[in-house]
Amino acid sequence: MNKRQIEALLKDYHWMMNSIKLLRDSMEDAGEKLTAQYGIESVMPKAQGGGQSDPVAKETARREKRWNKVAQYEKKVKLIQDRIHLITDDREVEVLHWLLEGKSLRWIGKHMGLSHSHVNRIRESIVDKIAGNVPDVPNVPEETDFAKEISGC
Repeated sequence: MNKRQIEALLKDYHWMMNSIKLLRDSMEDAGEKLTAQYGIESVMPKAQGGGQSDPVAKETARREKRWNKVAQYEKKVKLIQDRIHLITDDREVEVLHWLLEGKSLRWIGKHMGLSHSHVNRIRESIVDKIAGNVPDVPNVPEETDFAKEISGC
């Protein structure tokens, strides 16, 4: 994970935490009014055509997508949370706290009595410490056995 991705995670941390909480709360309830009514409506023919007409199946698919999104947010948030202990300097700890609360660099600077450019330098230091501890896993290995072989063509 590179420094830009870490910066984006720090910037987005606050809303991702709020989204995780809201999505979990909203999806705790089973869908209501999704099953067919009793009586004549339950035996009426269902719509034909390529689409899924079952509202329960549609709701299940929608919720599955939302749970997957929650899992993505949780993975990103956990990456930051697992590395908070790396920040030990008092100023860095304070700046990190306010960044995770969603505050702007100008707000943090005003709160701490620092210029926003100094707060930005502190943020860069935080990102460097976090990025230095995140294993960078490339998508494709740099060198493979196939690259060493000479083509017969």
